[in-house]
Amino acid sequence: MDLRKLKTLIDLVSESNVTELEITESDGKVRIVKGGQAGPVQAYAPAQASAVAALPQPTPAASAAAPAAEPQAAASGAAITAPMVGTFYRSPNPSADPFVEVGTQVKEGQTVCIIEAMKILNEIEADRSGTIKQVLVENGQAVEYGQPLFIIE
Repeated sequence: MDLRKLKTLIDLVSESNVTELEITESDGKVRIVKGGQAGPVQAYAPAQASAVAALPQPTPAASAAAPAAEPQAAASGAAITAPMVGTFYRSPNPSADPFVEVGTQVKEGQTVCIIEAMKILNEIEADRSGTIKQVLVENGQAVEYGQPLFIIE
């Protein structure tokens, strides 16, 4: 595998929510793993030397753009978490009002947002009754499985 293709793969993984990518071709095998801290990228070629490169660390500006779940989850109340990986939407369409706002009273089973996964819009329901105290995710943001979306009291 040539270095340009390897660099492109590294850039794609570092800019996406993908945490691991493995590609096998006739001329070698590449496995790119990205964790909380940038991990090594390993390229394997049959009976040839290995190439190792480090993924770039996220910049502080990029980290500041996404809300940090840990400090916000410290608020009193329980979290409504993402049951899947996908794109978070607060309303059924761009021109509609959000399903819930801070201060909205919700009942168990009430739709609070939508997560789009594989071109399917999945309505996410409140798992308990209460009041929305915080919205932890921006509209259109990618979310991970188990990521807190709302704080409900």
